[in-house]
Amino acid sequence: MKLVVAVVQDKDSNRLSQALVEHNFRATKLATTGGFLKSGNTTFLIGTEDIRVNKLLDIIKDNCKHRDQLIAPVSPMGGNADSFVPFPVKVEVGGATVFVLPIDQFHQF
Repeated sequence: MKLVVAVVQDKDSNRLSQALVEHNFRATKLATTGGFLKSGNTTFLIGTEDIRVNKLLDIIKDNCKHRDQLIAPVSPMGGNADSFVPFPVKVEVGGATVFVLPIDQFHQF
């Protein structure tokens, strides 16, 4: 058995959740917050058999896409603010960060 922990952007959450149900994967969905952009994301906890891990990873990959987003940069703390130009910066967000962990026991009650 494996525990798959997938951290995805909120925009991909509903699409991924529906795909998991369609392929008979049970998941626990947690609202989480990212550290870099301080934006909302969703963490899925999914227990599955070893032989289904590759199928699960394909579903996550197909439903979680990268996209560009403009963000306002944070002003420098303690630095010279005269040279700071607060123009939005384009960053790539989305996709999924996935951890696959071995588990000793898996119970459903």
